[in-house]
Amino acid sequence: MTLKTRFAPSPTGYLHIGGVRTALFSWLHARRHGGSFVLRIEDTDRERSTQVSIDAILEGMKWLGLSWDEGPYYQTDRFDRYKELANKLLADDKAYRCYCSKEELDRIRTEQVARGENPRYDGRCRKRTEPCGDVSPVIRFHIPETGHVEIDDLVRGKVTYENDMLDDLVIMRPDGTPTFHFGVVIDDADMGITHVIRGDDHLNNTARHVHIIEALGFTRPVYAHLPMILGADGSRLSKRHGAVNVLEYREEGYLPEAVLNYLVRLGWSHGDQELFSLDEMIELFDVSDVNASASKFNPEKLTWLNQQYIMAADPIDLMPQFLEQMGKVGVDPSKGPAPQRVIEAYRERAETLRELAASVRYLYEDEVPLDEKSAKKNLRPVIKDALEALSDEFATIDTWSAANIHAAMEKVANKRELKFGKIGQPLRVAVTGGPISPPIDITVELVGKERTLARLGKAVVYIDARIAAG
Repeated sequence: MTLKTRFAPSPTGYLHIGGVRTALFSWLHARRHGGSFVLRIEDTDRERSTQVSIDAILEGMKWLGLSWDEGPYYQTDRFDRYKELANKLLADDKAYRCYCSKEELDRIRTEQVARGENPRYDGRCRKRTEPCGDVSPVIRFHIPETGHVEIDDLVRGKVTYENDMLDDLVIMRPDGTPTFHFGVVIDDADMGITHVIRGDDHLNNTARHVHIIEALGFTRPVYAHLPMILGADGSRLSKRHGAVNVLEYREEGYLPEAVLNYLVRLGWSHGDQELFSLDEMIELFDVSDVNASASKFNPEKLTWLNQQYIMAADPIDLMPQFLEQMGKVGVDPSKGPAPQRVIEAYRERAETLRELAASVRYLYEDEVPLDEKSAKKNLRPVIKDALEALSDEFATIDTWSAANIHAAMEKVANKRELKFGKIGQPLRVAVTGGPISPPIDITVELVGKERTLARLGKAVVYIDARIAAG
């Protein structure tokens, strides 16, 4: 039998970090064992499911490179199958119609809580054969009232649930649509899913699902329940921790490889190794090695990883995403140096491609505002003569290159018995507007000869104004 895993998101929201990790672990398990990976959209909640969410899920999966071998399947295309098997369970006396109203169910739970009991459905409709009032019934699965169910989980080990702690769950709603519990069991069986990898918030659901599986005569899949991801403060992961639409990371200039590398380390490790190529993840990942303890989401670590990937990537591979980010920050790549050359020079100073694009604005624009603090510190009257001499030397350069720029700067510095940095930093502030950039000769080369001369002229005017002001 071919090993087969699946990722089955509900399109009631966007694809977020927790969902991506589940998808990644399922995808890796299938790829490592030469199996298949299925994408299934569990859209039976018709009130909350939206096409916008479906599109976001599909786009997020494609951006991350988590390609699927089958699907996407949609549960709304399979309603006839769910109804067929619900009727079979009714005929086999393994399910029944429940006519309890919402008010009645609320009263049952309130009374149970008052008695100190675990609130759950008490099975009062199990023997009811006639309709009750005008309530449209649901269909409930009859959990065995004695005994227990054991789950051999790849992450949690053996987990046992006593049947008397499990209530009769609803499998079909009054409108004839299946609940998650019913649809997922049937889909996994019909699609040949051999390994179900999902969050451990589903562990108690799995106990109920096993009973449905056995009642329908299906083969039980192997389960692996992943620990929760918590925020850095130890609370449940939320938007304020970074549990946003994964496509927002694309918008901010994160690389998909970095996102996957970060997520694979949430609960899994291979020695002290931090950086993993996708091929290494496939070769080394084993879901049974996942730690059963919850992991904490650390956005700073994700950003650090992203920077490592930016620095290690082939600049050509970064070009499409970098050009996209340049457009988002309003920089026209045709009005300055070749973007590939800019990536090579600037990427060690950027944590994201968005930050990289924003930091090189002065290479593509004629007007660059001076950072007042940096200008006051570096553009002083004492340096005016050296800047004017630099301008004269630069004007004589025929081949505008970092080497020739460096030679001109050394000539001016030596003639005035100045250390290289004494003219380098004022020059940097003059041509970039601020105190930070790559090596100054490379920076000036990328700024270009015409813009460099113009900005040096404005720096001298700034110094003259300081002199005039006393």
